[in-house]
Amino acid sequence: MTISRRHLLHSAGAASLAAAGLPAWAQAQIESLKIVTGFPPGGTSDSICRRVAERMTGGYAKAVFVENKTGAGGQIAVQFVKAAPPDGATLLQTPMSMLGIYPHIYKKLPYDPVADLTPVSLGCTFDFGFAVGPAVPVSVNTIPEFLAWCKANPSLATFGSPAAGSVPHFIGVLLGRSAGVDIKHAAFRGTQPAILDMVGGQIPAVSGPVGEFTQHVAAGKCRLLGVSGAKRSPFAPNTPTFFEQGLKDLVFNEWFGFYLPAKAPASTVARLNTALRAALAAPETVSGLAVMGLEAKSSSPAELAERLKADMDRWGPVVKAIGFTADT
Repeated sequence: MTISRRHLLHSAGAASLAAAGLPAWAQAQIESLKIVTGFPPGGTSDSICRRVAERMTGGYAKAVFVENKTGAGGQIAVQFVKAAPPDGATLLQTPMSMLGIYPHIYKKLPYDPVADLTPVSLGCTFDFGFAVGPAVPVSVNTIPEFLAWCKANPSLATFGSPAAGSVPHFIGVLLGRSAGVDIKHAAFRGTQPAILDMVGGQIPAVSGPVGEFTQHVAAGKCRLLGVSGAKRSPFAPNTPTFFEQGLKDLVFNEWFGFYLPAKAPASTVARLNTALRAALAAPETVSGLAVMGLEAKSSSPAELAERLKADMDRWGPVVKAIGFTADT
C-alpha cells in the first residue's frame, strides 16, 4: 500500500493538533466568521461577542470579527442574520427579548424566532439593575424611595432602557405600577447610550443589565438601587434585590444566545456548538464576562430551543397584563 505525501501531511497535522489538545474540527477552518449583535460597542452584548471572537479565531475560523447592526431594538441584527446564507459564516448573538418577547408585542415582526433561526448555544445569563443618576436627589437610595420621588415629581418621572419591549423596559413599567405611578419610558439603542444620558443628568434613571452599571457606580456617577435576581448579584453584592425591597413578583433574569440562519446543516451547527462551548469555558472568557456582570454558560442547541420556548410562554401573559404593543 502506498501513502501519498498529501495524506502523510494531513495525518501529521491531525496528530499535531491532537497533541496540542485541539479538537479535530480545528483543521477544517472556514475563512471568516462574522458574529452579529444588535447593540453598540461597549455594552454587554458587544462584550460577549468580542470575548468569544478572541477565543474562536484560528480555530473555528481563520478570522472572527464582530459586526454591530444596531437599530429597531435589536431587530436589525436578527433580520440581517435571517437573510444570510446558512453556511456557518454568519452568527447572531442576541438577548432573549428579541426572540421571546417581541413576538408578543409586534403585530408584524419581520422574522419568526423559531422558523427563521437555528439555535446553536446559550452564551451567558445575567440579572438586571435599576440605577439613578445626578438628576435624582442623593437622599434616594432604594427603589421605594425612588418611587416616592416619582410620585412627588411626576413630570420628572422617566427611565431609559436599551430597547422598547425588552425586559428592562418592562421592569421599569412594573416598578411604576407597583406604586401606582406612571414612569415614562425612553428607548435607547443599547444600555450604554442610556447610561450616558443618565450620568449627564438628561434622564433620572436607567433599567438594564447589572454589568452595564458597575464601572459608573464605582466612579460615583450613579447609584444602583436594586437588582432583579432571586438573590443578590455577585457583581453587586451590596445592592438589595427588588424582592428584598418588597417587590415579590419582580424576579427576572435573561440570557444571550447564539443562532445561525434557518436550515443550517446539522454538521455545521454541531461544529459551531463545539467551538462556542470551548470559547465560553475558557478561563479568559469567564473572567472577562464577569467584569461585565455576565455568567458564561453554554448549552446544546436543543436546550437553547427549550429555554426560548419556556420564556415565550412566561412572557406572553406578562406582556398582555402590561398592555404594551409596539403600536402604542
